[in-house]
Amino acid sequence: MFSRLVFGLGLLSATALVHPALAADAARTLQIFVSKDKQSLAVYDGTEVVATSKVSTGKDGHTTPSGIFSVLEKQKYHESNLYSAAPMPFMQRLTWSGIALHESNSVPRYPASHGCVRMPGAFAKMLYGMTDPGVPVIISDGELVPQPIDHPTLFHPEAPAAMPLLSDVELRPSMPDSPEKPVQVAMNDTAAMPMPAAQPIAAPEPEPPSEPISMLITRRTLRETVIDIQALLNQLGFSAGNPDGLLGPSTVQAIKAFKTLRPAEFAADKSLVSDTLLREVYAAVGKGEPPNGVIMVRQAFKPIFEAPVTITHPGLALGTHFFTLHAVDERAGTADWLGITLENNLSRETMKRLGITNQESSIITGKPIARSLSRITIPDETRRKIDALIAPGSTLTISDTGLDRETGEGTDFITITRG
Repeated sequence: MFSRLVFGLGLLSATALVHPALAADAARTLQIFVSKDKQSLAVYDGTEVVATSKVSTGKDGHTTPSGIFSVLEKQKYHESNLYSAAPMPFMQRLTWSGIALHESNSVPRYPASHGCVRMPGAFAKMLYGMTDPGVPVIISDGELVPQPIDHPTLFHPEAPAAMPLLSDVELRPSMPDSPEKPVQVAMNDTAAMPMPAAQPIAAPEPEPPSEPISMLITRRTLRETVIDIQALLNQLGFSAGNPDGLLGPSTVQAIKAFKTLRPAEFAADKSLVSDTLLREVYAAVGKGEPPNGVIMVRQAFKPIFEAPVTITHPGLALGTHFFTLHAVDERAGTADWLGITLENNLSRETMKRLGITNQESSIITGKPIARSLSRITIPDETRRKIDALIAPGSTLTISDTGLDRETGEGTDFITITRG
């Protein structure tokens, strides 16, 4: 997600706005925003626009999906696997199902592609040189602008512990072996030897940041519920198998055995997996109320861990929000986050499946980011683990709808808001 920007003077004649500061060789974190209404693309470094271009997105019947993506793969020359080996120079892949940014000799500034985002040749070449895999790409109907976000739910590095001063050290008097024996004290001749000047104690240098991580906070689905049930039933000695989220024979047998020992609690519960089962399993191991949310973490397109979180007022939609970590101050323990909200109206079927009765916060009005962040509680242990991992370029997505079908092996968290 770090981006290396190296430009020659010849590139400055491309059909784009390019900020003069980018002529220097500098490592920066970038975000790419595509507006389908404007048929335009803007590259942001923080809150500053550093490059723009016209584009052509997908025409009717081949609409470019809206949502949150990242650059998965880059090829200077690529041929389409779907459309008669059509050339796609300076291709930057956004999904493994065929959506990409690429050069085209036909960019009429209206929807004209088969789903990809077409760019003029000079700009496509320039953008290819600016990005690394992992750079976020946001595609939406209207224009979106990243804004600074400061909220206690967002992650930040732990500031280095202060070095203790001598005045904080507890002093212990020295006592003689016997009252009659004098105490001998060694002394320096300070008149002959000047006292050295006090030297300040330097704080330890912070470790260099690790590779950025990507995170998704969403509602728990059947998969996360089954993983929890498997792990906890194993703790109780029921041999539920590997916690993989799949209802295999071992898991089914363990659930039935657990229910058999509690006939009263499950007399009216005919489903195999239910909220009642989850609550009873949690109670059996003394864990209290089960969580209703999950945070998943990936690094270099690979899952590294996930942990439960709690979402208050679950009947209200969280909405879809995206955050990027633009800068980190390890010494001060601060982090500069940028955020946007994407419009993502949920269908009635989706709302019913997720138990949502009101999706007002998924519409871009008021302060939906602050409202959604304030409803999320992350356990301290999980927070400390993530605080130690974040680095500039790290991202966080908040979404009601869980893992998107496009999220898989070799991707960050992809969220489709409109197909």
